Amino acid sequence: MFLKSLSGRFLLLTIIFVMLAEVLIFVPSVARFRVDYLQTRLDSSQIASLALLASPNDMVTPELEAELLRNADVLNVALQRDSIRELMLSTPMKAPIAQTFDLRGASAWVLIRDALQVLWNNNDRVIRVRGEPVNGAGHLIEAALYEKPLRNAMIDYGVNIFNLSLFISVVTGALLFVAVRWFLVLPISRLVRQIHEFEVAPEDARKIIQPQAGVTELFEAETAIHSMQTQLSQSLKQKGRLADLGAAVSKISHDLRNILTTTQLLADRMEMSDDPAVQKTAPKLISSLSRAVNLCDSTLRFGKAEETAPNLTKFAMRPLLAEVVEGECLSVGDTNVQISSTVEGAISMRADREQLYRIVSNIVRNAWQVLSARKQSGEIVVMGAETPENWTISITDNGPGLPKKALDHLFTPFEGGARKGGSGLGLAISAELVKGHGGTIQLTASGPEGSTFLITLPKDVA
Repeated sequence: MFLKSLSGRFLLLTIIFVMLAEVLIFVPSVARFRVDYLQTRLDSSQIASLALLASPNDMVTPELEAELLRNADVLNVALQRDSIRELMLSTPMKAPIAQTFDLRGASAWVLIRDALQVLWNNNDRVIRVRGEPVNGAGHLIEAALYEKPLRNAMIDYGVNIFNLSLFISVVTGALLFVAVRWFLVLPISRLVRQIHEFEVAPEDARKIIQPQAGVTELFEAETAIHSMQTQLSQSLKQKGRLADLGAAVSKISHDLRNILTTTQLLADRMEMSDDPAVQKTAPKLISSLSRAVNLCDSTLRFGKAEETAPNLTKFAMRPLLAEVVEGECLSVGDTNVQISSTVEGAISMRADREQLYRIVSNIVRNAWQVLSARKQSGEIVVMGAETPENWTISITDNGPGLPKKALDHLFTPFEGGARKGGSGLGLAISAELVKGHGGTIQLTASGPEGSTFLITLPKDVA
């Protein structure tokens, strides 16, 4: 999981790249070490040969010769002065010379190749090395030596270089990790956190990112996001206000349409009047009412808005329910749907009379519209009652019951319509108005034998 993060991948890549750079340095370094190693042996061999030249008759005892060769760490030494090559010092060798290496004028690629060959070859061969004597002491100096000590010295040097490279890589990677995390990862994490906070509450202006990054690219990103969030927040607020306004207009339109429909029916009857003035005015009135009803229908596409708090007044329940029944009977017209109301006793209640009228009329209207669409006789009964704690109003019909879609979204606007073309606002408005009274509205029965809605208003709100 760590390697999937920006910090982890940056740390890993840093170590890899530093090690790669060290490897590129390692090979030339080992090749340079081999040249220095061999050149040191040649220099020591030259000093040993000078001791021989300084002796009488250019002769030394075998013991001194062996000591000189041992100190120079070679097997024999040959020196060419003028045109004569002379073996200066020698000792018996276990094997013949396997290969000769000439350090004079060798290119870098040749030295690297020879170094890799030494590392690859694990045999203790005898090799010969040629070079130029220092201080013009001759034209050529040669020395024979065993290769294994050279290989071991090169390996030890390589291990030291590797350990040093690894240490440098770790330290460099750690420092870069801290720097990247401080200057890049933490600002990015803060930016992501602020974006998530804005996602939770995009309307809250306090959640808008304020550019403050020290890195130019991050500051530009924060600036762009700040501009986007500001525009988005303003757009959401504007759309929210428009949605609320549209929802309010939808609700008003829904109930206003019902009122206008009833008025339209009354205007239709005015056409039967014998009064010439009435006959002349009635068509214009009907046309205007039709346009108003159509306008109300067109506004029903808007969403939901909060209703105002109920204005509680004391009134009798029986006249209210009778008024609802009378108004809906006018809307029903000559269909085979019968609407009636009954109240158990003289019940006086305290509520918002206008809102309660809308609640009951919405449910009654939904019921008779479904019954009328079936073109069969139907009956709707509105019954009022009271208990010591509540006032109740039930609306019962003998219709076919509510479909599954309406049951699943019973009080959801625009989704709980029980008939084709219905907006589903009637029950949604009724539920909201009942809730404003502190009461409840529920579907207590729905099936082939009919449906029953029960409205319960508590008396303790009075």
